Amino acid sequence: MDFSLTNEQQQFLKSLRAFLANEIMPHAAAMDKTETFRRDNLKALAEFGYTGLHFPEAYGGTNADFVTATLAGIEVSRACASTSLTVGASIALCGYPILKYGTEAQCQRFLPKLISGAWLGALALTEPGAGSDLAAIQTHAERRGDSFIINGTKTYITNAPIADLILTFVTTTNETGKRGYSLIFVEGNAKGLVRGRKLEKMGVRGSPTSELFFEDCEVSAENLLGEEHQGFPLLMKCLAYDRVGMASFCLGLAKASLDEALKYATTRQAFGKALAEHQEISFKLAEMKAEIDTAELLILRAAWLHDQGNDVTTEASIAKLYASEVAKRAADAAVQIHGGAGYFRDYRVERLYRDARLCEIGEGTSEIQRMIIARSILS
Repeated sequence: MDFSLTNEQQQFLKSLRAFLANEIMPHAAAMDKTETFRRDNLKALAEFGYTGLHFPEAYGGTNADFVTATLAGIEVSRACASTSLTVGASIALCGYPILKYGTEAQCQRFLPKLISGAWLGALALTEPGAGSDLAAIQTHAERRGDSFIINGTKTYITNAPIADLILTFVTTTNETGKRGYSLIFVEGNAKGLVRGRKLEKMGVRGSPTSELFFEDCEVSAENLLGEEHQGFPLLMKCLAYDRVGMASFCLGLAKASLDEALKYATTRQAFGKALAEHQEISFKLAEMKAEIDTAELLILRAAWLHDQGNDVTTEASIAKLYASEVAKRAADAAVQIHGGAGYFRDYRVERLYRDARLCEIGEGTSEIQRMIIARSILS
């Protein structure tokens, strides 16, 4: 087993870190404070090549392997969680299903816009009465000739206030079970699409979230992803991929927490020496490092297996479960190392602590991940 990175990967990550430090990190605190996504961040990441990493050159990508894209995602989250979540929702939750299951016409129509940063994508799953239980959704699309008429409500949708393209999970029959669901693209200017108020969140506040209302929203039948009534299995396959991305998001936050804790512990003096020289603090740092490295190995295993063409449903859930809990523990430890200072917004760890709380909820709660893993063990 070879755990080393290629020279090309090392050079790419070095240049990415420098880019993020200069172009993305300086705006992170302001985005959190104003609860506003900086669209220039998307454009800058697109110009750098980040948004097209795992997409073919034919659509504006660079055709990088998933391991490289995963390593890059960790660094973006490490720099700014809000930017990572918003851009990730666009290229992974919306863009990847197009690449995987879209027609050539859909790929040509949508992917260049998402990869270039001209458009921002979203995935609309959750409803007021259906979160973890996606089979309970009520948003319905009725086929009428060459169109679908969509009615229903989605909530907690990342990028909903500003998305240009929304992949929407709907029922398309009255049957129960997996055959009654479909995935349909709704463009942001579609008649009958109404965006709700921007929701105020605990963390990742620079990534906008809102409800979506579909009121006799008419879209072309050409916007159907895959076959009608076959959306559920397609969605499940895409979510395994997405969970590797969410695990990367979690790991980036954990690494940022260690960065801040280490910086503070080595410069702050207490009882005549640096905090890091006190055993109780150095042990916290050691535990953070050990858990972060373990999470990284789990994530890279899932990414590598995906590159080999394997089903990574279980491996993605293991990585996401562990990385999400590591992120929360790392943020908590970083605040504790900062002491009273960590409770105030003058220090970045206060924001990291709030951001990390999403990790055990987004892209499937920890309870859902345990359920998936348990089913795999017992099957």
